[in-house]
Amino acid sequence: MTEIKWPFLTPGIPDALFRREEGVPLTKEEIRVLTMAKVRLKPGQTVYDIGSGTGSLTVEAARLVNPGRVYAIEKEPVAAALTWANANRFGLSNVEFVAGAAPEVLAGLPEPDRVLVGGSSGKLAAILEECLHRLRPEGRIVINAVTWETLRDGMDYARERGLDPEVINVNVARLAAAGKSQLWKSMNSIYIITLQV
Repeated sequence: MTEIKWPFLTPGIPDALFRREEGVPLTKEEIRVLTMAKVRLKPGQTVYDIGSGTGSLTVEAARLVNPGRVYAIEKEPVAAALTWANANRFGLSNVEFVAGAAPEVLAGLPEPDRVLVGGSSGKLAAILEECLHRLRPEGRIVINAVTWETLRDGMDYARERGLDPEVINVNVARLAAAGKSQLWKSMNSIYIITLQV
């Protein structure tokens, strides 16, 4: 696979530059931009990307924290291979791949400065509990919720712990050709939950 030399420092790598596989969702470009803004990365940080999927957030984060490290955590073998392929495609040497399900696989990892949660397989509360115990001071957790249940579970967890979550709802539409006309094609609505600890 050809290595891509993306020359820009800002997040927002075009979706088309990522390798894709059927059934493995990609966090879209605009959502990645907002997620990177909310997580507030800087060089030298340690980041967990839980439920890395295609690895698009892993790639964006690894470019911003270098020489820091991103731990891409993924339980599905096809998705884990895709994260690996995309990190290699962008020539990233600061990504560690962790095969398995969170929170169980977090125990041996270094403490994070930041945590991204893209997939939780119904274990969001347990993942957040483990991450809060491991998170370094001034840490941040950003959850991208595409389902009502993930939004509800994230909000319930934050309230029960006395945290004050910031939540935004993002609805993105792209202009697309439809014959001689152009129509707005809406993407899935996403809730981005940010926890500052």
